Amino acid sequence: MSNKSENQNGFAGIDVGRTTIRAVVTSGDGNVLLRREANYQPEDLVAEIAKLVSELRENSPLKAVGVGIPGLVNRETDRVLISTGLPSAVRGDMHSELMKATGLRFELENDANAAAYGELKAGAGRDARDLFYIGIGESIGGAIILDGKLWTGASGCAGEIGHITINTEGIECACGNTGCLETVASAPNIVRRARERLGRDSTSSLSRLATEESITVADVAREATNGDDFSIMMIERTGRFIGAAVASIINLLSIERIVLGGGVMQAGDLILKPIIEEAGKRSFQPCFESTKIVAAELGADGVAIGAALLARDPRGWE
Repeated sequence: MSNKSENQNGFAGIDVGRTTIRAVVTSGDGNVLLRREANYQPEDLVAEIAKLVSELRENSPLKAVGVGIPGLVNRETDRVLISTGLPSAVRGDMHSELMKATGLRFELENDANAAAYGELKAGAGRDARDLFYIGIGESIGGAIILDGKLWTGASGCAGEIGHITINTEGIECACGNTGCLETVASAPNIVRRARERLGRDSTSSLSRLATEESITVADVAREATNGDDFSIMMIERTGRFIGAAVASIINLLSIERIVLGGGVMQAGDLILKPIIEEAGKRSFQPCFESTKIVAAELGADGVAIGAALLARDPRGWE
C-alpha cells in the first residue's frame, strides 16, 4: 500500500531481533498498513532503524515510532538497562540518537511488553482488562497488564517469567541463575534438549536433519505437526515446563487471561494443550477455572504492532 492519501496519521512499530528488524505501519486502531524487514549488524542498529523509518515515511506520514527491544527498558528514563542479545544498544543513548536521526518521537519498550499491549488492543486480549503475556522464542519474556494498563513494577522489570526457577539442579542460564524456565523452554534450549536425546532415538525424522544441517525449533514444531513421535514428545515436555510456570502466575495473580506468543507457539495445540493441562494440575482450581489460557493472534507482527500502539499511547494506557 503506497498511496499516501490512504495512510495518513500512521504509527510505526519496530521489532528488534538479534539479526533482523521488522517494521509495520499501523492505523490509529492497529490495522497493519505496511510491512518492512531488514537485516542489520548490532553496531549499526540506530542507523539501520533510521534508514528503515525513512523508507516507511516514503509511503506513509508518521506521527511517532515505537521500538520493541529484547531487554529491560526503563520507560521513565528511556534507557535500555540490560539487553544480552543487543549489548551495543545499552552502551549509548539509543532513544536520543533515534529522535535526532529522524526528527520523530520514539518510544522504547521491552519486546514482551510491546507484544502484550498489541494483543490487548488488537489480538487475543481484546475483550480482557487483565492479562499476562508470555513470549516464547529465542528467549522467554513476560508482561503484565492490569486494568488495561501495562504494569512494569518499580524498576520496569516486572513480568520476567523466563527467569523463574523451574529446576534447581538445571543448567546455568544467561542471567546467572540456575534452572530458569528459559533454560528448558526457549527455542535454542528446545533444540539443545532435542539434540541431547536424538542419539537415543534414531528413528525420529529429526535424526536425518541433525546429521545434515542445524535443527531449528521450527523443524521440531513441523515434525511434531507431521506426527513424528519424538518431536511430539519434545513439544509436550516443553509444554509441561511452561505449564508449571503458568500455574505459578495463576496462583499468584488469579489473572483473567494468559496469552502465549512467540515462535515456539507455531506448534499450536500440540504445545498449548500440555500447557493448559499442566497448569490445571498445579494451580489452585478456583483460580485456574477463572483464567483463560489462549494462543496469541498477532503472530510475527505482534511486537511491532504493539510497539506502534505504544507510540500511539505513550504511557501504555488509554
